[in-house]
Amino acid sequence: MPDARSLMDRYASYLPITDRTPRLTLGEGNTPLVRARALERETGIPEIWLKVEGQNPTGSFKDRGMVIAVAKALEQGARMVLCASTGNTAASAAAYAARAGMSCTVVLPAGQVAAGKLAQAIAHGARVVAVRGPFDAALAVVRALAEQGEATLVNSVNPDRLEGQKTAAFEICEALGEAPDALFIPVGNAGNITAYWKGFVEAARSGMARQRPRMYGYQAEGAAPLVSGKPVAEPQTLATAIRVGNPASWKGAVMARDESGGAIDSVSDDEILDAYSFLARCEGVFAEPASAAAIAGLRKRVRENGLGSAKRVVCVLTGNGMKDPDRARSLAGDIAEVEATPDAVRAALSS
Repeated sequence: MPDARSLMDRYASYLPITDRTPRLTLGEGNTPLVRARALERETGIPEIWLKVEGQNPTGSFKDRGMVIAVAKALEQGARMVLCASTGNTAASAAAYAARAGMSCTVVLPAGQVAAGKLAQAIAHGARVVAVRGPFDAALAVVRALAEQGEATLVNSVNPDRLEGQKTAAFEICEALGEAPDALFIPVGNAGNITAYWKGFVEAARSGMARQRPRMYGYQAEGAAPLVSGKPVAEPQTLATAIRVGNPASWKGAVMARDESGGAIDSVSDDEILDAYSFLARCEGVFAEPASAAAIAGLRKRVRENGLGSAKRVVCVLTGNGMKDPDRARSLAGDIAEVEATPDAVRAALSS
């Protein structure tokens, strides 16, 4: 049975919290590992698990780190939090700020945020401003505002965020009884791959696991600065959550890759969309397009290089598919509208 305690209470000894830290929670963490049988059959890998982070309270992995960042900000007397976002961070920051009785300001790259994510931030009462330019421009703005004392910055440049996000690695080790042989994960601002690696290192050090997985991070081809080795001025991809041209956690991602013996590579938007559809239609898991980069990456790795002796793999699905409903709708044609009779419905289905 899953541990009913809050994420902070479950992992207090691994987190930068004190007795004075407010025990803020919306029920984050304890997300399921779902066996991917169809993907196992396709790839030939004996055991593949999906870490379904879309089942966090606001529908993405961001909640793990945000609960720590906002709680620490509240402990330190802050009354406002601030973030730049491609969507998931905005939704999470706004929700936890509301829970904590704080205000939240979100700066977005204009026209680059999925409708479901923007709706969440607005619903939770965030003040939202869109700037002309990519995510990296929005991040530069909020970093400058935070340095001027406007509010506490809760992007992944805040170390408390990564501390919270590393708990997903602990959960994987606890659920499987060991760390997997390999972990596949989408990479945008690169905080999550950095956090997972930190978690696996700490799990091995504490005896929670005997091994550490090889880390495989995947960016979209049009937003792949870690692959090219240089920032991308105008990143382009339909996977908006990873549309980042200059990752804030660049060094951490490279460290995770190098220390684990893994790789960071890119996949095309077509590969992402195919994996996105496969997940929903063959595994019954609805994840946002950026999440599907992990699946596309696994398929590409197996096809081009293989995975050697790896027998157990985990793919991290970072966000729920309802974050980007327009993308799912675009995959279907027009919905037939007919008279309310069995014959009319039967005819529509057969056409």
